[in-house]
Amino acid sequence: MSSFKSFLDPMPRVIAHRGDSKNYPENTLPAFLSAVRMGIDVIETDVHLSKDGVLVIWHDPTLERNTDGKGTIESHTYEELLKYDAGYTFTKDGGKTFPFRGKGIRLCTLDEALKTCPEERFNVDLKSKNLAIVDEFIRVIRDNKAEGRVVCASFHYKNLKEMRKKAPDIMTSITTAEVVPLVLREKAHLLPSKFKRKIIFQIPRKAGINIVTPSFVKEMHKRGAVIMVWTINDEESMRELFSMGVDSVMTDDPALVIKVATDMNLRAKA
Repeated sequence: MSSFKSFLDPMPRVIAHRGDSKNYPENTLPAFLSAVRMGIDVIETDVHLSKDGVLVIWHDPTLERNTDGKGTIESHTYEELLKYDAGYTFTKDGGKTFPFRGKGIRLCTLDEALKTCPEERFNVDLKSKNLAIVDEFIRVIRDNKAEGRVVCASFHYKNLKEMRKKAPDIMTSITTAEVVPLVLREKAHLLPSKFKRKIIFQIPRKAGINIVTPSFVKEMHKRGAVIMVWTINDEESMRELFSMGVDSVMTDDPALVIKVATDMNLRAKA
């Protein structure tokens, strides 16, 4: 049995940014499994479409930062991507050692992640501008009967617009083009009395201006919005944000955010 009824029930408090990316190569199955073992509420991850249309988990559009490969995800077939070492550049000591190099860690697919972590919630960012990513995402979610345990995010508004049209039962967060007007209207005290649909914010604490303030949290919560803040890696900021009432904190250090949320009685002790 899952420990949750749906993605927002109970409200997720602690979110692992690309899995346990502090201790394992980001966006890989070992990073996801470590986050699951810790008891994280949600794994945040990213997907691109490979050349042959496979939904591959990866953040960057290119391979260079994290593997021994070169070029873009979209210019490789998935079979070609499997040749590269996804643990190649991971280091915790400034490059003195590379503990996962040559250990067989490979890029994985969204389908693999959902099957490997069947009791976990996922927040999935659609990175590709190619609208074909939406159809493939919906197919993978449907095949895994994962509609209730995922939220779809994207910086590309067209992706979200297509998602909402084709799969209204799968939750989406709002993207920058939708966030900015709401932030400005909140600052000017011009928000509507209620929102037409469930609004899920996934935002930084600051972006030139302070976005997440006590007033912002209060006014958005009045209208039923959910506020998830990324990417917070220090304890003081985590405590400040939770004290303001934000719903979720996304971090590269899931063990720390679990400790903070537990200490503040925001989630049950494991």
